[in-house]
Amino acid sequence: MSSASPRSDPPAATPGTIACDIFCAVIDNFGDIGVCWRLARQLASEHGWQVRLFVDDLHAFQKLCPSLALEHARQTVDGIVVEHWYEPAHAGDTLEVADVVIEAFGCELPPIYVAAMAARERAPAWVNLEYLSAEDWVADFHLRPSPHPRYPLIKTFFFPGLGPGTGGVLKERDLDAAHAAFDASPAACAAWWLNTTGGAPPPAEATVISLFAYENPAIDSLLEQWRDSTTPVVLLVPEGRISGALARFFELPAFAAGTHVVHGNLSAHSLAFTAQAGYDALLWASDINFVRGEDSFVRAQWAAKPFVWHIYPQADDAHLPKLDAALAHYARALPTGARAALARFWHAWNGAGRPDWAQFQRHYPALRQRAAEWAGELARVGDLAGNLALFTKSQLK
Repeated sequence: MSSASPRSDPPAATPGTIACDIFCAVIDNFGDIGVCWRLARQLASEHGWQVRLFVDDLHAFQKLCPSLALEHARQTVDGIVVEHWYEPAHAGDTLEVADVVIEAFGCELPPIYVAAMAARERAPAWVNLEYLSAEDWVADFHLRPSPHPRYPLIKTFFFPGLGPGTGGVLKERDLDAAHAAFDASPAACAAWWLNTTGGAPPPAEATVISLFAYENPAIDSLLEQWRDSTTPVVLLVPEGRISGALARFFELPAFAAGTHVVHGNLSAHSLAFTAQAGYDALLWASDINFVRGEDSFVRAQWAAKPFVWHIYPQADDAHLPKLDAALAHYARALPTGARAALARFWHAWNGAGRPDWAQFQRHYPALRQRAAEWAGELARVGDLAGNLALFTKSQLK
């Protein structure tokens, strides 16, 4: 559980502690702040850094961290100082420059802060944390320096990725142990189902699916296929942008949190929007996970369950090469039939064709085995927070 309290000053750093400022502009949805919040907590808890997070949209942030107080310009949550970055020129009530400065997703630092970085006796390690991509060019641009045009400062581009030579993706040290403990405890699993849906876990023959997606025209076809399935399908839907489509399908005025509806062999639960700390258990409790954007995409890979990715759509279908690049990494070791079925289903879910649930489900054993193998492969790239900490420490020597 997160705890929040207002503060007038950041916590005092102990000698030798690395101070880090992360700047995050919430462009759309929860991906930007989701990644930044995970990174901030991991740098603080696992690396002992003093972290301050500047974020411009506290309302979006509060959905992931319910204890965040909207009325405070500065507060401390889970040991992280959170600054409401309410205007582009703002850099906190007092201008303090950290040892490591992370500019998330090209959000552009306040000019006054950049000038203070240049005036610092020892320049900070300045990192531009980029969006995750599995494309081949990422390894070539990872850690590429970019000198500032006016100040004696160098910004380094840090690219998350799925392969060697990239920054990797976020993964906490205790994540696998927590997952194993959940799987090994029927009591914990039953308690999760009771707390989440108000009922007992479904029967073993049911296929449990978590559905986290943007609006998607393919959803009606998929709901029909699940309704007409020969075996039970249990659908877990965090309340959000896909909820309206489910309300229309089930002919309800709304598909709000707490709603439970049965139609044919499909049983659907609408869940309250899941705070970030509780999202992993939803993935662990499901057999197949539909995820979107970046943060849930990464968590699905660590959950080691088959998943379907709804990539954030971009103009001129610029997102499709990114989708195919991720598939190339993830699906390369699958048998030919399973690889083709997965690719067709991912493409259909992202606007190209009609998703074929029966075909996808036929390859479930191979997809499940690959999901577990892939989690191991991805772990060998190293976790993003650890890779970033190692790089920035080398810059501060």
